Amino acid sequence: MSFGLNKFLKDILPKRLFYRGLLIVAIPILIIQITISLVFFDSLWIKTNKGLTKALVSEIVTIIDIYDNESEYNKKIVTDLYNKNFSFSVRFLENEKLPDIKVERWFSPMDRTLRRELKPKIGEHWFNTISYKEVVDLRIKFRDGVLQIFFPKERIQTSSIRIFTLWITVPAILMIAIAIIFLKNQTRPITKLAQASERFGRGEDIEEFRPSGALEIRQAGLEFEKMRKRILRHLNQRSEMLSGISHDLRTPLTRIKLQLAVIKDKDLSKKISKDVDEMEKMLSEYLQFTRTGVKDKTETFDITELLNETISKYENNNIEINHTKKIYFNGRKNLITRCINNLIDNSIKFAEKISINLEKKNSIIFLSIEDNGPGVDKSEFPNIIKPFYKIDKSRSENKSSVGLGLSISSDIVKSHGGDIRFDKSKLGGLKVTISLPS
Repeated sequence: MSFGLNKFLKDILPKRLFYRGLLIVAIPILIIQITISLVFFDSLWIKTNKGLTKALVSEIVTIIDIYDNESEYNKKIVTDLYNKNFSFSVRFLENEKLPDIKVERWFSPMDRTLRRELKPKIGEHWFNTISYKEVVDLRIKFRDGVLQIFFPKERIQTSSIRIFTLWITVPAILMIAIAIIFLKNQTRPITKLAQASERFGRGEDIEEFRPSGALEIRQAGLEFEKMRKRILRHLNQRSEMLSGISHDLRTPLTRIKLQLAVIKDKDLSKKISKDVDEMEKMLSEYLQFTRTGVKDKTETFDITELLNETISKYENNNIEINHTKKIYFNGRKNLITRCINNLIDNSIKFAEKISINLEKKNSIIFLSIEDNGPGVDKSEFPNIIKPFYKIDKSRSENKSSVGLGLSISSDIVKSHGGDIRFDKSKLGGLKVTISLPS
């Protein structure tokens, strides 16, 4: 039960830190304000209104007694006194009936209190508190007519409720507004740190991060900056090391080629030359893998046009492409081109027919490439994106491949915040699906 309650609370609570902090500040303020309002409303306002209404009803009963027992002269004197001292307007309407239309508001505390006090002390009556802004129209069945009394609303309703509402609402709104400003200032450094981490994780080049905000946030920002510099230093050292390896290996390979040219045994020379070519190709693929993290400029481009240009270079009629409209993507164009080339090259090696589909659903771009090749067993899906991993089954003829094509493509897709998935193709081979956030 506790687990279910915790899950329910996690589902309904906001996910962002700013809104959670706002709830922490706003909910206590609102609870205090509501509690104070209820206490004031119950103990002061309702009781005060009830006392005022009781006094008013007593005065109305007195007027009815006067009209019932005194002479016309005395009625006139008393009516004038009530009008002068209590702002009452009293008149008797002969041969009149009480209105049939009910205008009482059941949700109004003033109407409820007035109705509750009039019912046990006065017989048939009708009152209207909404037709006039300042006065209440009360009509009482009296003999063969209606006794109409107009009295000020302030006699049964205190004006302090408006002032109280103003003073209870304005400070609460002001405090919540100040809390919003402070919370935004506190969460802004966290947002900047998250954005910098996301950009760096995608491989984008970012300037030196300057921490700000609270001490804990500054410490996290400083540690992120130290980590970023360590990673960049490691990548630069790797690139420099591989550049040196490339230079050191290509030089003896070139000498071997020159020496092969003077060997008289042509069969032996051809075999060794073939091995040297494979070594050069493997070296090129390995260097291409290490250059995947090179910082390219991020730009917005039409991925549909890029796909058409890439496919046209193959001049292969067995490649079928399906797309509906132009789809724009913000990323590193050279890396996306390399990713598409690697996937198409991989399909061309092992298949005769290739189908490519490009579409956009909601805010996600989907690019799928499927073929009619031998395919890959589902158990091998997690392994085929590992560097240097090769599946020997039905692929041993491609000895020159070092197993980096899919690994490079996976790194490129993930550096753009996307994902790459594998499945069984409808054509019988492998289906590779790339999803990129647009």
